[in-house]
Amino acid sequence: MSDLFDTGDTPAPKGAPRPLADRLRPRALSEVIGQDQVLGPDAPLGVMLASGSLTSLIFWGPPGVGKTTIARLLADETDLHFVQISAIFTGVPELRKVFEEAKHRRANGQGTLLFVDEIHRFNKAQQDGFLPHMEDGTILLVGATTENPSFELNAALLSRSQVLVLMRLDLADLERLAQRAEKDLGRTLPLDGPAREGLLEMADGDGRALLNLIEQVAAWSTEGKLGRDALAARLMKRAAKYDKSGDEHYNLISALHKSVRGSDPDAALYWLARMLEGGEDPRYLARRITRMAVEDIGLADPQAQTVCLHAWELYERLGSPEGELALAQAVTYLALAPKSNAGYAAYKAAMREAKKSGSEPPPKHILNAPTKLMRDEGYGAGYAYDHDAEDAFSGQNYFPETMKRPVLYQPVERGFERELKKRLDYFSRLRERRGG
Repeated sequence: MSDLFDTGDTPAPKGAPRPLADRLRPRALSEVIGQDQVLGPDAPLGVMLASGSLTSLIFWGPPGVGKTTIARLLADETDLHFVQISAIFTGVPELRKVFEEAKHRRANGQGTLLFVDEIHRFNKAQQDGFLPHMEDGTILLVGATTENPSFELNAALLSRSQVLVLMRLDLADLERLAQRAEKDLGRTLPLDGPAREGLLEMADGDGRALLNLIEQVAAWSTEGKLGRDALAARLMKRAAKYDKSGDEHYNLISALHKSVRGSDPDAALYWLARMLEGGEDPRYLARRITRMAVEDIGLADPQAQTVCLHAWELYERLGSPEGELALAQAVTYLALAPKSNAGYAAYKAAMREAKKSGSEPPPKHILNAPTKLMRDEGYGAGYAYDHDAEDAFSGQNYFPETMKRPVLYQPVERGFERELKKRLDYFSRLRERRGG
């Protein structure tokens, strides 16, 4: 097998240094910390291994949660030859070689577990290339991705695989990993309680990142235990995981939007801060915040849209970071404003009616008649000028003559829409009395 692809464990030369993360790599699935939702006895992988029937898999999760380790251990558990490639560095010629060697291995009675890191980086044609080899049993595919498989992987590939979601490690998982590292190192870390908690937080759910941080801390020569401030001075905080064009972008803007809709200003400000801290463009946030005012508050508080537009304008004038405070104030205002999607729902209902009614013309009585021919055709005949009517309301029909009058706008009993509902009911009663 070519060294380019065969990544089976190769013993390091005697005395060669090995990173802590490599020394602590689990040697059995039972040693994997976290991921009970996929590895437990009643979880998908636990059930597959117990039944001796392993299918192709896609591991979806953030970095440093064990995707590669679990794939390698699955190969050990099932006596499959483990081959690892990265979609970043592998082209079509290399893929052909992998498949040919897997076929040769299969002819000799051994299966191949092909682990593809960053599988979402392969294009559609490359992804399609896996299908025949999966179907005839040449390979058992285990792909790993940090991106949503629903958006990044072909439907055909997904239909032949089971997607398993691996979660970021929580603080309890990271603490167990830290204790395992201390056992390997033969000493405890020179940190007090708050500093130890700060170290775990710095890892941000990434086990590999935590072990790298621990290796740095363990190498320090210190007297006594360091506090949180001393730790922060010596270590840079790991940058939060945030991709302005990936899943985290959409997940966080969804969290911000739903927090505003749920009238929770604290949560809304938190998600706004998370996005700004991750480097999101404040102009994008200004646009999305204004959309929230239109979609979820609407006419329950017409002032909300003005607040958002002013905050947007203030940001453009002040720039960062002062202008971001205006966006934060707009988010707070929206979260506490009365909510109504009646206008949004009415617009969507109107769009549905417009599609159904096709090219139905307006009723002739509301059409202008600038020519004699148009007047002869009845254009404008019978039109009642509303300002001449009692209450400035004629009650005439303004929908196509063949169309049954729909009810589209249904205001809620909240905020300013409570007043609009009174007006709507008033005109509805007048229309009924006047036969509109």
